[in-house]
Amino acid sequence: METQGRQGDTIILYVHGMGGGGDSRIPAILNDNIDAALPVEMRGRVSIVVRTYSFDPEEGHAQITSWVDEMNPAIVIGESLGALQALRIRGVPHIFVSPSLNAPLYLGYLSFLTLIPGVTWLLDMIYRPKPGDRQRLHFTFRILYRYIAHRRAALSGLPAAGNGQSGPAGKFFAFFGERDHYRRSGIVSIRTWRKYFGEGTWATYPGTHFMEEEYVLSMLIPKIVAVLVLMQDGSPVHP
Repeated sequence: METQGRQGDTIILYVHGMGGGGDSRIPAILNDNIDAALPVEMRGRVSIVVRTYSFDPEEGHAQITSWVDEMNPAIVIGESLGALQALRIRGVPHIFVSPSLNAPLYLGYLSFLTLIPGVTWLLDMIYRPKPGDRQRLHFTFRILYRYIAHRRAALSGLPAAGNGQSGPAGKFFAFFGERDHYRRSGIVSIRTWRKYFGEGTWATYPGTHFMEEEYVLSMLIPKIVAVLVLMQDGSPVHP
C-alpha cells in the first residue's frame, strides 16, 4: 500500500528501485523515524511518500511527473534504478541511495536478447517481485530499449560538476555501499557519479546495495534533516 502524505505536510518523494514499490523498506523506516530527528518546530509536518510506478521508463516518468505536480515535493530521493527517474525531476534537491546510473545501458544494449523466444518469460520469472505493492517487471525489447533514451534524458542538462551553483535547486548527494556487489560490474559506479556531479557530492557506508536500517538512521536521515533545515532557513543547500 502506497505511503501518502498528510495535507499541509512537507513532502519528500521517494522513487523506489527496480521491483520496489509502495511497501518498500527504506521509506517505511524513514516515515517511522524521521520525526524524532527533526527540530521541534518541524515535527509532525514531514512525510515520505512512495508509490509504485511502471517499469516502462516512459510510462513511469509520466506517472512520477503527475505526482510531482500533485505533491510539489521539497526533496526527491532516488534509490538504485529509480535514480534516473528521480534525476528527471528538476528544480528540487536530490538525495540518492545506491544510484544505478549505468543499469539502463545494460538493460538497453542487451534488450535484443529478449527477441529470442522464451527469454522474456524466463526473465519475468527470475525477477518476479516479492508479494505486495511492488513494481511488475516485464522484460520486453520495447521496454528495455527505452532505457537508453531514458538515461540520456536524465543526465542531460545537469549543472556542470562542481560549479558551485547556489540555492536549493540542482543540488545532488549520493550514498554508496562499500559492499555493494553491483559496483563490481559497474552497474553502480562512483566513477560515473563523479563524472556528472563532481567530488564532495557522495559518501560511502559500510553496507550493501540495499542500505541497512542502521545506516538509514545514522546517515540518510541526518542528510534529509540537514537539507530541510537549510531550506527552511533560506540558506544555500550544499551537497
